[in-house]
Amino acid sequence: MESSSAASGGSTRREATRQKLYEAAVTLIAEQGFSATTVDEIAERAGVAKGTVYYNFASKSVLFEELLRHGVGLLTASLREAAEQTARDGGSRVDALDAMIRAGLVFIDRYPSFTQLYVAELWRTNRAWQSTLMVVRQQAVAVVEGVLREGVEHGEFSAEIDVPLTAAALVGMVLVAALDWKSFQPERSLDDVHAALSRLLQGRVSGRG
Repeated sequence: MESSSAASGGSTRREATRQKLYEAAVTLIAEQGFSATTVDEIAERAGVAKGTVYYNFASKSVLFEELLRHGVGLLTASLREAAEQTARDGGSRVDALDAMIRAGLVFIDRYPSFTQLYVAELWRTNRAWQSTLMVVRQQAVAVVEGVLREGVEHGEFSAEIDVPLTAAALVGMVLVAALDWKSFQPERSLDDVHAALSRLLQGRVSGRG
């Protein structure tokens, strides 16, 4: 039986390997599409043997499905932490939403290829991982829904707000605006883009000028 330190070391190495495979896969698939990307190419880009890919993932489709889980999980965690930090600092729910917008932009700035893939896959209906994608998407949107519901309960937001649709709209706004920024307005800073979306949030959600 492995010692706890040995087991921990093995787990750390495996996570590092999986991270390299995620990065290789997302870059290649963003460049040439899922169907055109081979396991051999993923292994070569990651700097590992082909067998290492299959040791960690049963197939290319499983790798991509886990990539979606991993990436959206990171986004969800960053949104949740932004909301929780705002609450610890005594901020309002509008402040929390604003912090989540910035967290989303920071994530997309760091992982533009993943974000491009994620948005593209949302519009596909014939993929084996469609149900997984819907689950992880809802996990991210649910964080925003939670803040909106708290805002309605505490009188910060109108009770007429359609919480699920508004949450989805806010997440979609960040995704689309950020992709437009990275693709067509790369000269703009993250602070500049955040300020523009923050003004939209303040005017359309909270009603403040």
